[in-house]
Amino acid sequence: MSTKVLISGASIAGPALAHWLGRYGFEVTVVELAPALRDGGQDVDFRGRTHLTVLERMGVLEELRALGTGGSPMTFVGPDGRRLLHLPAEFAGGDLEVPRGELAQLLHRHSSVRAEYVFGDSITALEETPSGVRVAFRRGAPREFDLVIGADGLHSNVRRLAFGPERRYVRHLGYYAATWQLPNELGLPVGGVGLNVPGRLMSVGSAHRDPARAGAFCLFASPELRYDRHDPARQKALVRAAFAGLGWRVPQLLESLDAAPEPYFDSISRADVPAWSTGRIALIGDAACGATIGGMGTGTAVVAAYVLAGELARARGDHRAAFERYEKLLRGYAQGCQKGGDRTGPFLAPRTATGLRFRNALLNRRWVLEKMLELGKQVSSVELPDYEREPSRRPKTAG
Repeated sequence: MSTKVLISGASIAGPALAHWLGRYGFEVTVVELAPALRDGGQDVDFRGRTHLTVLERMGVLEELRALGTGGSPMTFVGPDGRRLLHLPAEFAGGDLEVPRGELAQLLHRHSSVRAEYVFGDSITALEETPSGVRVAFRRGAPREFDLVIGADGLHSNVRRLAFGPERRYVRHLGYYAATWQLPNELGLPVGGVGLNVPGRLMSVGSAHRDPARAGAFCLFASPELRYDRHDPARQKALVRAAFAGLGWRVPQLLESLDAAPEPYFDSISRADVPAWSTGRIALIGDAACGATIGGMGTGTAVVAAYVLAGELARARGDHRAAFERYEKLLRGYAQGCQKGGDRTGPFLAPRTATGLRFRNALLNRRWVLEKMLELGKQVSSVELPDYEREPSRRPKTAG
C-alpha cells in the first residue's frame, strides 16, 4: 500500500506538491474550500536558477514560457494624470512572468492525473494517532491519512488547527491590497497605469492575451483591520473607503469593483513559523513562510513542493526525517526570498509626499534604475538534490 497524503489548498503549492508526490507513487488527495479553481489574480513571476531548475524538472517550463507575458510595465501618475514615474516590464517580471490563473490551471492539469481533488470542502478537525491523522471535514465523511500538509496560504486552516492561532505567526506589514477583473472599456494598454498619492496606489491595465479584459490593482496603508475574510461586500466597502474622494479614473474603477464577482483582498503580511512540522502534519508555501506580495512566494512554493516530496520519497516512510531535512534545506532560502515582501508596500505607496517624491526622483535617474534592475537579478538560490536520479523513489507505507 502507498502512503496516503492529504493536502489542504489547491492554489499553487498544493497542486505542485500533488504533482511530485503522484510521480513518486503516493496516494494524494487535495481538498480546497473554493468550489473550483480560482481564476484571475495578479501575474506571478519566477526568478533565478533555482526556480527555473524546478520548473524544468517538473516538465512544465516550456509550457509556462508559452504562457509568458513578457513582463508588465508600470506607470505612476499624479491626480492630474501627469506621469511621475515609468518602470519597464523587466523591473517586476523576473525571468518568467505568467498569469496566476493560468499557472494554477496548468499545475492542476498535471497533478490531477494521479491525485484526487475535492472542491467545496475544508478540514474542521485534525487528530493525530500512532498510525496516522484522523481528519474531519465540513461536508465530507471523516477519513484517515498517513500525513497532512497545509498548503492553504497565509491564513492557513491547517496551521490554525495543528499549530495554534494565526496571531502567533502572522505579522501585519501596514498595507492592504486588492485586485479584480473588469471590462477594458477605457482602451488601456498592457501593463499598469496607476494613480499614486501618499499611502495609496490605484492602477489598471489591459489583460495580456484578451484586450477586452482589464485588471485593477490597489494598495493602501492602514493599521490592521478587523473584517470577515469571506465577506466580499465588506472588503469592497473597505476599498471604497480607502480611495474615496480621489480623482483620475478612481471613481470608474470603484464602480467596476461593485460588479466584480471574485475580488481578491488581503493584508500585506508575512508568516514566520518556528517549526514547519508537528508530528505527521507539515506546512508548505505561504502557510509556513508567506509574504503577501513581493516575497517571491510563488517560486518559493514550487521549490518547496519539489523538496518536500523528494525528501518524503527519499525517507521511505520516515516522515520525521523527511520533514526535518525539508526544513533544514529550505528555511534560510525561503526567509531570504521573504524579505522582499517587507518592502513592497512602502515602495509602491510611500506614506508621505516627501517619500513619494524621493522614490520618483531616484528611479527617474536612468543609472539608478539600471542598477536596481541589475540587483533584481541577484536572487537567492539553493543547491537542490536531484531526487529522480537517486535509486527507486517509490515510498513504503508510513508506519
